[in-house]
Amino acid sequence: MSFYDEIEIEDMTFDPKLQIYHYPCPCGDRFEIAVSDLRDGEEVAVCPSCSLMIKVIFEVDGLPKEEAQGEPQKVVVAV
Repeated sequence: MSFYDEIEIEDMTFDPKLQIYHYPCPCGDRFEIAVSDLRDGEEVAVCPSCSLMIKVIFEVDGLPKEEAQGEPQKVVVAV
């Protein structure tokens, strides 16, 4: 597999709402990879508009903490 480049995760932009890392692609779009994919050992970010791919250099321990989605929040009521 050939990569356009190898990019340190610190050089990528993180979208906390979507839980996705982005990096500009020369075609004008951007490479994307989800935090969940990184946690699963995936290290290839792809551009949805062209055939280019980058290898993401990262440490699993350095990824953002996993957010609990869909879990009800506990409400404490003082009596």
